[in-house]
Amino acid sequence: MEPTTDTALFDTALFDTVLVANRGEIACRVIRSLRALGIRSVAVYSDADAGALHVREADVAVRIGPASPAQSYLSIDAILDACQRTGAQAVHPGYGFLSENQAFAQALGDAGLAFIGPSVHALNVMGDKIRSKNHVTDYGVPVVPGIARPGLTDQQLLSAAADVGYPLLIKPSAGGGGKGMHVVEREEDLAGTLPTARRVAASAFGDDTLFLERLILTPRHIEVQILADNHGNVIHLGERECSLQRRHQKVIEEAPSPLLDEATRARIGEAACNAARSVDYSGAGTVEFLVSADAPDEFFFMEMNTRLQVEHPVTEMVTGVDLVQWQVRIAAGEKLTLSQDDVVLTGHAVEARVYAEDPEAEFLPSTGVVSQLAEPHCEGIRVDSSLLRGLEISASYDPMLSKIIAWGSNRTEALNRLDRALADTVVVGVKTNIEYLRLLINDDDVRAGRLDTTMIERKLPGLVFRRLSDEEIAILAAAEAGNSTSEPASFHPVGSPWARRDGWRIGTPRPLTLHLAVSPGDVREVLVQPSGAGYDVRFGEGPARSVSIDRARGAATVDGIRRRAVVERFASTDHHGSTLWYSDAGWSTSVRILNRTERLETQLSRLARAEGAADPEVRSTMPGTVTSVSVADGDTVESGQTLLSVEAMKMEHQLTASVAGTVSIHLQPGDLVKANQIVARIHATETQPDAAGTPE
Repeated sequence: MEPTTDTALFDTALFDTVLVANRGEIACRVIRSLRALGIRSVAVYSDADAGALHVREADVAVRIGPASPAQSYLSIDAILDACQRTGAQAVHPGYGFLSENQAFAQALGDAGLAFIGPSVHALNVMGDKIRSKNHVTDYGVPVVPGIARPGLTDQQLLSAAADVGYPLLIKPSAGGGGKGMHVVEREEDLAGTLPTARRVAASAFGDDTLFLERLILTPRHIEVQILADNHGNVIHLGERECSLQRRHQKVIEEAPSPLLDEATRARIGEAACNAARSVDYSGAGTVEFLVSADAPDEFFFMEMNTRLQVEHPVTEMVTGVDLVQWQVRIAAGEKLTLSQDDVVLTGHAVEARVYAEDPEAEFLPSTGVVSQLAEPHCEGIRVDSSLLRGLEISASYDPMLSKIIAWGSNRTEALNRLDRALADTVVVGVKTNIEYLRLLINDDDVRAGRLDTTMIERKLPGLVFRRLSDEEIAILAAAEAGNSTSEPASFHPVGSPWARRDGWRIGTPRPLTLHLAVSPGDVREVLVQPSGAGYDVRFGEGPARSVSIDRARGAATVDGIRRRAVVERFASTDHHGSTLWYSDAGWSTSVRILNRTERLETQLSRLARAEGAADPEVRSTMPGTVTSVSVADGDTVESGQTLLSVEAMKMEHQLTASVAGTVSIHLQPGDLVKANQIVARIHATETQPDAAGTPE
C-alpha cells in the first residue's frame, strides 16, 4: 500500500523550494515526496557523489565540498550557503548527518529558514539519552533501570554497576544507531570495556559521556511512530518491530509487531505520545521501547529519535500515510487532519536493508563499481534506493545501498513477497548482504515471529552460505574465455589471429589455462577449449563440461541445461589479475583470475614460511581510515594481539597479529589505507627446541 495524501484537503501555502541536506536513498525518497507536493527540490552533493542518483533526481544540485562528511554533509556553513544560492526556504535533513543537530536547527532559524523537524528545545532534551530518560519519567513513561547522569567518570560507573546488575549495557549518551554500545556480562570485564566505549563514543559523536542500563533478557525492540503539529495535536501511527539486529544495528523491520495485542498497542502508543508532549514535539518522530519477550505487557522507554527513521516505509505501507509530506506540511504550519481514530493498520509490511558488506567476512564493508543492476518491480513491493549502474560505492559513507519493502495482506504473504523481491535483485560489482537477508527471513523462528535483539548473533554461526559449484566455476571460466578472445595485443593488427588469446593455432586449438582464486586459499586450475558455439571446461583430469553463455539474456547452458547467470568482468587496476563476478537469485560473489605475476607472488610467499604457518603480513581487509594504533614499531607482540583499528562506512575493524614476534608498523591515526594493503609485518619469534628436540 503506497502512502497517499489528498492535497485538496489543505489550504496553507507550502514552501516553494526545499533543500535536502542528505544523500543516498533517503535523499531520493524525500525528493519524491517534494515532487508530489509540487515543491522545487535542491540536492547537495560531495565530490564523491557528483554522479549520484539524488543529484539527478533533484531540480537543482549544489556541490558542497570534498568526500569527507566533515567538509560536506556535516558542514553547517556549506548547507547554509547552498540555501542562499538556491533560494531554499526550508531544509529537510533526512536521517543521520545533521538531522538531530541543535546547532544546525538554530543556525537555520537564525537565517530565517525552516527546519523540517522539531524545535531546538526538543532536540536538546531528546538528543541526550541521559537527559531524555530522566525527563520522560516525570510524564509517566516507564524507563529501564540503570544509572544516567551527566559527567559520570569510569570510577563512578564501576561503583554504580553492582546496583544496576549484570548483565548490563554501556551506552553513549550522544548518537544512535547502536554505535558504541557494549554488553558486559561479568563484573571483571567492565573496567576494560569502559575505555573502548569512551573512545568509540568520542570518535563517532564528539562526546564520550556514558551511562549504564540493565540488560533486558530476551529483549524485543519496539518503536512507535508519532506525528505532532504545532497546534497541540499528537497521534501515533502504530508500532514497528525492529528486534532483528546485528551489533545493535537494525537489519529487518516490520509493522505491526507480531508480539503486541491491541491493548498493549494502545498503551505503548499513548506512552509514546506522552513522551512527545513532554517536549512540545512537532513533526515526525519515533519513540523506542524495550519489551521483554517473556513479559510483552511491560515496556521501557529507551530513547526518542527526533527525525525520520530508516524503517519509516513499513509504517507508510500499513497506514497509507506519507510521513515526509506530513513533515513538510507541519513545518509549514499545517494542522493535522488525522485523528487517532483515523489511523488504521491494514495488512503487514516488512523491510530489508541492503548493505554493501560481506557477511562471510564478518560483515566487512565492501566497495566497488555497480556494473549490473536490476531492482524488483512487482505487486506489493516498494524499493527505496540510490543505486545506479556505474555508481562507485565509496568507503566514505554508510554502506546501506537500498531498502526493499514488501506489503501483504498478512505477515506470511509479506515475507514471501520480500523473499521473491530479494531473489530478483541483481547488484554486481560490490558484495552485498542479500543472501544473508534471504536466509534470515526464511528462518523458522523468524517465520513464527519468535524474535529478540540477540537472535541474529545466536543464529549467525549456523547460517550456511552458498558456495560456487563446479558448474558455476565452469560458467565463469567460459565467460572469461569469451572475454579473452576479444582483446588484441598491441603489437599485432586488430583482427589478426596472432592477436587472439584463445590459444589459436593451426590444427586443434590450444586450451586456455586459468587459475581462479575461488576463495582465500582455494585456487582452481581450469582448462578451457573452444568447442562449437561454446567451450569445453575441464578441472584437472576430470570430465569436461560443455558451456555456452548468453549474456544478453543473463543465462548459461551447462551440459544442455539452461540456468540463470549474470557474469561480469572487471579489469585490474593494480597490474595483477582481473575479477569475475557471478550473480544468481539475489546472491553474488567474485572470483579472482590470477595472472603469472600474482601466481609467482603467492608461490614465493608460501616458500618464505613453513608449510601451514600463518602469513606474517597483516593486511587491511577493507579501505578506510586508521582510528587507533595499539603498538609501536619494534614492539614484541603475541599471536592474536590487536595492532590497529581501521574504520570504514561507520564500522570499526581490529587487525591482529597472526603470529608472535616483532612488529614492523609505520601507520598512525588518520592515515588512509586501501583494501588488501599491508599495514604491518611480523618478524616471527623462532621457537627454541627443548632437550628432547621437540619445539616448546
